[in-house]
Amino acid sequence: MKRNLIWLLSAMLTCGLMLTSCSDDDDKAPAPAEQVVLNCVKPDYLKTGDKVALISPSYFTPMENVEKTAALLRSWGLEPVIGPNVGKKVDGQYAGTVDERVSDVRWALEDPTIKAIICNRGGYGTIQLIGQLSLAEMKASPKWLVGFSDITTLHGLLTRAGVMSVHGTMSSFLAKGGTDETSTLMRDLLLGQVPCYEVPTHKYNIQGHASGVLVGGNICTFVPNLGSQADATKGKDLILFVEEVEESMHNIDRQMRILQMNGVLDRCKGIVLGEFTDCGSEFTFESVEAMLHEVLKEYHIPVLCGFPAGHGDVNLPLVMGAPVTMDVRTDGATLQFDIEGQQREIRTADITAPTTPVSVRKRLAGKME
Repeated sequence: MKRNLIWLLSAMLTCGLMLTSCSDDDDKAPAPAEQVVLNCVKPDYLKTGDKVALISPSYFTPMENVEKTAALLRSWGLEPVIGPNVGKKVDGQYAGTVDERVSDVRWALEDPTIKAIICNRGGYGTIQLIGQLSLAEMKASPKWLVGFSDITTLHGLLTRAGVMSVHGTMSSFLAKGGTDETSTLMRDLLLGQVPCYEVPTHKYNIQGHASGVLVGGNICTFVPNLGSQADATKGKDLILFVEEVEESMHNIDRQMRILQMNGVLDRCKGIVLGEFTDCGSEFTFESVEAMLHEVLKEYHIPVLCGFPAGHGDVNLPLVMGAPVTMDVRTDGATLQFDIEGQQREIRTADITAPTTPVSVRKRLAGKME
């Protein structure tokens, strides 16, 4: 009996020491989140006769649109080449199987005669490609990749790989004719004319001056990529660009709170809020910008609201992964890309475009068919 009592006391003491040790570990500050250095190279600008690949990494695009875009590229003095799997349709929406879509991305990256890549459409599906493409192959032969919406994932991969890319219009929109300034400014950027944007003042702007690396895109596309190799928000000194289409206010708030909880907003030097097209109004906030202002004002960094990029009728090109400088003043704001090229001042207030029916915007964004 005495021996058993001694054994029991010894065991209790050992457990107590173990519990104390665990408690001490829990009290320690968590290890800082891993950060990466974002240092992207600028691909060469295009010249007459250069080949441009047209690929579909996400949803299906009718070949009629692709062919119209190819004709437009020829009128610009460029040579279009269409991805081997473009035109396929799988499971009712996808532009091919995962392997087929990866194959077209890899084909466009590896062909040394191809100097730029334009995606045909967004929708959904690039998250399926993250584990299939390595950062090494994304960087091996730097070339411009153009797209927005679901193509945000590929921008994240390229930024992490160290290559700049263009958040800009795609075949689904270029097929309309390509004479609008959204299209021609994207063309001019690929040819070496770098826009310096002058943006009107906005009620929910937060004044300030900041420099950093431009990352982000469609918020419901890049937030699910947090922690993956496509997560460019793991860098520091960020200028975060955000846009969205056909989402509820509460879901946009949810995504921003996730960024906040993951320390992304702490790494931001400034925020650029783009278009929030056809988004919900279930709260009494007068706008999405008003709602996000409640979160962002805590960080005391400049916030530029109403930048015309995203799913609206005007979708001005942005160089993702580029060093940028933003200056938000009482009389307006500027957004400048600190990269080599012929600088060109663009007053965003002067740019207009024909109105796209809501149903068409929803369909192209993959929100409705």
